[in-house]
Amino acid sequence: MIERFLHHVCVEQPGPEETAAGARLRLADKFPRTALRRMTHLGLLLGSALDGVALGPEDAVVYASTFAETRSLEDFLLSFPAASPLLFQTSIHPGGVQQVLIGRQQPVARLWPHAGRARLVEQALLSALLEPAPRVVLVGGEERGSWMLEHHAASARSFAFAAILTREAAGAAGRLSYLPGDTPDDTCPSLENLLEALAEHHPLGWHGAGGVWALEWI
Repeated sequence: MIERFLHHVCVEQPGPEETAAGARLRLADKFPRTALRRMTHLGLLLGSALDGVALGPEDAVVYASTFAETRSLEDFLLSFPAASPLLFQTSIHPGGVQQVLIGRQQPVARLWPHAGRARLVEQALLSALLEPAPRVVLVGGEERGSWMLEHHAASARSFAFAAILTREAAGAAGRLSYLPGDTPDDTCPSLENLLEALAEHHPLGWHGAGGVWALEWI
């Protein structure tokens, strides 16, 4: 069995009408003013979920998102034919968690970005469990889309989460484990399912990636 223990767990679930501009007003005190204007909605939500977490250069980061900065791209395209330089900048900005690390001028040992749909959660959790760093920061999230929703190319809601995974059981809030075994795959939880489990401290369990997964709360 491979396992890690959850310590810091934080989620961001803004209201359905919140925009990037609204998030900048709500979360302004959490970011340097020089970085705030250039951050995407997802970057702001991830930064808020990581607020108060001191990262070190020996830590590793695992990042998961299906659509990433889709809303930022939508907003830039809608600014045509007078294309907005600021919206162009945010549409090609580094990914959400990279925005947070750049704003903090924070180096980390390794960054493992994952994008996908059906098995995204398994991919990210395998990276977190197999990462050799003693402390792994697991983060993920989405930006709520608008017109790209009808093309199934955007998330229906905005959210972000962050969790610190270590091998230390003392003081942990929960435990993530994987037991290799010859079992048929179940439907993998979605990124939104993982968010809800972290927010409500609900257990998760399924078969996938050639083994049995369990998220339990202590």
